Amino acid sequence: MFFGFSKLLKISYTLQLRKYIHKYLFNMETAYIRHLDNGDQFEMAFKYSNDDLRINRQFNFNRRLSESIESFTNRVAQNVEKTLNKKNKKRKKEDTTDVGTKICVMLLLNNVEVKKDVECKEVLQPGNDITLKVMDKQFKVIVNSPWIVNFALPVSILAGFPTYPAKFETVYTDKNISKFIWSKSIDEKNWLIIGHDFMYTPSNDDINNYLKLSCIPKNEQFEGPTVECLSVCRVEASPGQCPFETRHLFTELRTTENELRVVTYNILADLYCNSDYARTVLHPYCPPYALEIDYRKQLIIKEILGYNSDIICLQEVDKKVFKYDLEPVLGHLGYGSNFYTKGNEVAEGLAMFYYKKHFNLLESHRLVFSEHIATDAIFADIWMKISKNENLAKRILDRSTTLQINVLELLNRDEILVVANTHLYFHPDADHIRLIHGGLAIRYLEHFIDMLKTKTSKRVSLIFCGDFNSVPSCGIYKLYTEGEVPKDFVDYQSNTDEIVQDLELKQEFKLASACGTPKYTNYTVGFADCLDYIYYQKDHFEVSQIVPLPTHEEVIANTALPSVVFPSDHIALVSDLKWL
Repeated sequence: MFFGFSKLLKISYTLQLRKYIHKYLFNMETAYIRHLDNGDQFEMAFKYSNDDLRINRQFNFNRRLSESIESFTNRVAQNVEKTLNKKNKKRKKEDTTDVGTKICVMLLLNNVEVKKDVECKEVLQPGNDITLKVMDKQFKVIVNSPWIVNFALPVSILAGFPTYPAKFETVYTDKNISKFIWSKSIDEKNWLIIGHDFMYTPSNDDINNYLKLSCIPKNEQFEGPTVECLSVCRVEASPGQCPFETRHLFTELRTTENELRVVTYNILADLYCNSDYARTVLHPYCPPYALEIDYRKQLIIKEILGYNSDIICLQEVDKKVFKYDLEPVLGHLGYGSNFYTKGNEVAEGLAMFYYKKHFNLLESHRLVFSEHIATDAIFADIWMKISKNENLAKRILDRSTTLQINVLELLNRDEILVVANTHLYFHPDADHIRLIHGGLAIRYLEHFIDMLKTKTSKRVSLIFCGDFNSVPSCGIYKLYTEGEVPKDFVDYQSNTDEIVQDLELKQEFKLASACGTPKYTNYTVGFADCLDYIYYQKDHFEVSQIVPLPTHEEVIANTALPSVVFPSDHIALVSDLKWL
């Protein structure tokens, strides 16, 4: 959605939705013009102030580029005249003067008045030297200046946890050179400057204070109007020491040039967490406020940042959380990223982040298994056997399961790294579905890497991360670590109506699980087991560090996961791999 200049004050919803205020602070000598959606319309805004006339007001216009300069300046004059006449009515009769006839508005190009029959589009172009004269005032006109479209602070702010704009949408803006100013106030009147970055981590001294963020958007040519936003909540005390902060002691330093640190983490999508069912049935032991995404994402981001990772693979990533939280924050700290939703228009998906000081992203791909299994030649033998069972085929084709593939080029080594990421189907009677999807994934990766090797002389290595929803005794772990699963494997009979017959799966990678097989990576009241893995080629890497998981006492301190100190029902796996 494109917000107009007239949207200078935005108050949204209730506390259960989002409530925030942002306003523009205009330079008194500048008028701003913005072309809308490359169409015929443009918006203009300027602030006119005259103490003698007792006026201090911002004017906003939405006009057409195809209209004449005369039509445009007349409209400006009419609006200013209307405002002045309203002011006059409020004055005492003896002070009233007729100002309607005194309104003079003109547009100058290179200090020469533009002819009235000229169309606006011939003048109002970026880079032109344009001046707007309104009575006694002159405004330098900037066309398509840096502009903040949407700006908000979070509705939950915790001491000790990074905070940042909950929404930061801009046009014509370079965030890296824009100016940010954080302030705090106990009474929302007297403000003390406390920070100068896109992100700010409140201290305990900030507790009970409101925060204000001001931003001056910039690009290499221009500076846009300042925008400021006030928090509607005070800074709250933190939940105390989180178990992941102990894990951070093992990742304080980044890896050396012959190593890379990999994280895989199912961060629990808000889509599945923010419902009465989640609060009363799935996670009744977790306080409702700790299930809210505005609370949880503060913990998620602090946890992820503290691992100082090279590669981060995330599952159950809400589209909005990626857009407004993960991508802006990690991007600000030097990470590139890639995000794909699952199939069937599911509003959550897979995200991969890579540290740009170590990698270039060469290409990315999204493979929705249900869209390819029946038509892609590399899956033909698998589909032939699946399609014989109508119930099985239908269930496979109904799934939204997706594989994300990213090709990274190392900057300090003669290597190519393929990073795959997936989240397999969760249902208890679906071991056979997961095994088939696992087989499709590794089959596709074999084919993909073989094709990649024909286009590069560099060594190509695979790391495959994800929430496989599969315990170590199941077929996926056997397929990946032993290389094959026989036709009579037990997983194929997990649903009596969908028995898989005569399907033997094989793969040629020499894979191992970087973090082994922990007792659990997912822990709720009703279930606890190992579902998450970082698979790596053991003939290309060796494990140099496994970051210890939280202790069992930490996990059950608040009954189960998630909790006030665990933002997800899964535990992040973190491992350092050393190149061989």
